[in-house]
Amino acid sequence: MLFGLLTWQEAAHGPVLRLDEPLRSAVAGPSPPGRIPPLGHYFAALGNWYAAGPVLVAAMAYAWWRSRHWVPLAAYAVAMAAVPAIVAPLKTAVDRTGGALIRVPDHAGLFPSGHAATAALGYGAAALLVLPYVTGKAARRLLVAAAVLLNAGVGVALVYCGYHWPLDVVGSWLLCGALLGGASALSCWWGSRG
Repeated sequence: MLFGLLTWQEAAHGPVLRLDEPLRSAVAGPSPPGRIPPLGHYFAALGNWYAAGPVLVAAMAYAWWRSRHWVPLAAYAVAMAAVPAIVAPLKTAVDRTGGALIRVPDHAGLFPSGHAATAALGYGAAALLVLPYVTGKAARRLLVAAAVLLNAGVGVALVYCGYHWPLDVVGSWLLCGALLGGASALSCWWGSRG
């Protein structure tokens, strides 16, 4: 529901968009983006499919090896496939541009961020697939914290490097939260039947 409201605000150029410039300035400073620092570029690149995809595939292989249940794997695979199927048409429909503070000012289609969505779904699903097989409260917390911090790093880097507005990233997180929630609910339902 929050994703739908944010998408509506983006498409209608609603008042929520006024938050973007101060949020971006808080992360990256008030000036237009300059040279990308290596660490920022590295974290932004972690939102690419070639970075998040192998992590998800490895987690799927491990979950299959441990459980031999195909439904959780299929649920998270469908959720990952849904990311470009949802994000690409939304970018075209919303048609958000960058303005002077974004590295690609004339590039339309910034909302939602495909990199933030790929990272959120890939690393989030990987953590959720492996989590049932991690023993110990501290290890489980560490796994969840690693996934959250990695996604936060990708989101901050996308804003800091000037590739996206903050609400582009937040929108992707909301979308992927819903996709991960659906895949997780299906996996839990299937597990309770077995």
